[in-house]
Amino acid sequence: MRILVVEDEIHLAEALVQLLKKQNYTVDSVYDGEDGLDYAMSNIYDVVVLDLMLPKMDGLSIIKNMRETGNDTPVIMLTAKGEVMDKVKGLDSGADDYLAKPFNTDELLARIRALGRRKGEVTTPTGLTFGDIELDTSALTLSCASKEINLTLKESELLEYLITNKSTVLSKDMIIEKLWGFDSEAEANHVEVYISFLRKKLKYLGSKTSIVTVRGVGYSLKEE
Repeated sequence: MRILVVEDEIHLAEALVQLLKKQNYTVDSVYDGEDGLDYAMSNIYDVVVLDLMLPKMDGLSIIKNMRETGNDTPVIMLTAKGEVMDKVKGLDSGADDYLAKPFNTDELLARIRALGRRKGEVTTPTGLTFGDIELDTSALTLSCASKEINLTLKESELLEYLITNKSTVLSKDMIIEKLWGFDSEAEANHVEVYISFLRKKLKYLGSKTSIVTVRGVGYSLKEE
């Protein structure tokens, strides 16, 4: 799971990042609302841990912007305010859960796991299909008719991203952010290499599904 922490109390943000990394999560953190919205709108996160009171843009505005544009990434709102009305405002704005500071870290982890499972059940099934191919993200296999081939983890992640966004042309930057993260040193040629690997495996399977290049834009799946 990839988690975004949006918290302006730097010491708390750093503590949360360390806590989550110890649980083997991939974590990014930002310290103001404008950056928080930019990162959240990338759609690469499984859960957003969001403070209510932030400089430049508050947490409620971030959630409203996310939901109005169709971004359904689960959000846990953190706040020093524990009153019922503040909780209601947060949930009505589109937050999925709510924790008042100070909070128990075990409870936070439990709620993150619950939201991660909820999103996974909806958007990341083990078996994904497109055209004549089936991707098993658990077994890391790709099959077409009676033929099957093994994939590397990155190949599987890339194909999963293409399938789950089949109506969207994915740019190289979008793919890098999703598969390697914002701070990665991965470059455009990394994407080109894995696209090439997948094309060869689709050809081996004799699939009528192809990865097309939209010049100057990115990649998408096509069923011939």
